[in-house]
Amino acid sequence: MHRVVILSLSDGPSGGCSAPRVPVLACQDALRAAGAEVEIVNAGSDAEIDAALATDGRLVVAAAADGQVRAVVRRLVRKHAPAPSKRPADLPADRTLPDLPPIGLLPLDPTGPDLASRLGLPRDPAAVAGAVLDGHVRRIDLLRNDGGSLTLDGALLGGADSEGRAVPFKATVNVDDAVLSNGREQLIAAVVANAAGYSTFDGLPLVVDPKPADGVLDVAVALAVRRRGRVEIEVRRGRGRAVAVTPRAELPFLDDGVAGSLTHKRTWWMERAAWGVYAPA
Repeated sequence: MHRVVILSLSDGPSGGCSAPRVPVLACQDALRAAGAEVEIVNAGSDAEIDAALATDGRLVVAAAADGQVRAVVRRLVRKHAPAPSKRPADLPADRTLPDLPPIGLLPLDPTGPDLASRLGLPRDPAAVAGAVLDGHVRRIDLLRNDGGSLTLDGALLGGADSEGRAVPFKATVNVDDAVLSNGREQLIAAVVANAAGYSTFDGLPLVVDPKPADGVLDVAVALAVRRRGRVEIEVRRGRGRAVAVTPRAELPFLDDGVAGSLTHKRTWWMERAAWGVYAPA
């Protein structure tokens, strides 16, 4: 008999909303109908997430926001990442942590779009239950950063004024050995992407078809340039293993839907196929 833990997330470390009960109970019913033993755990803090992760069984994360999923994966990384001095000899050169245990994603917003939809995962609770019990594990890339956090989908850097207009900013942006911005130009937006959540900005295409399991991250910066007497928008793109962003002043951003700000250099790097989800067979 499979044992399944449904982790129902509420306001707390993720910045999401309280989890609706109907999809959670519907998933529980579908799992039990298939013969699984099911426990529902409500969590609103890192400590409560950690307690759920310590419970044996397959895990289903019931989330209303991408930031909630990120909060769980962040605690998985904290639990399983080895100290640098204890790096396993068989760990691939492009990884700093072993394969994280897979999770099921139960979207609580019936419409999306969200990370589950961008990964092509089911939204129906019964279909989620079927994937957890009888599907396969699909490995997905993960972006870690030197701020102690991680990114599943992407981060959009830059802000807007009270009328929704982009506020220009200056930042140095390096992708591996390539320079996308030297820090002296006025940027309109920048994006660090693993999936397609931030592939456009105000209708402007930034990254093109980012793939969440190709082992590289996608980066783009947008800036206004004057050519032949008129202003045009230029987008510079890069792909690689790591990106470093150094702002010249405090820089607002959205990372998996969670707002924050950068005041000093931040580096993201690729962890190829580090986490996994249960997908339909």
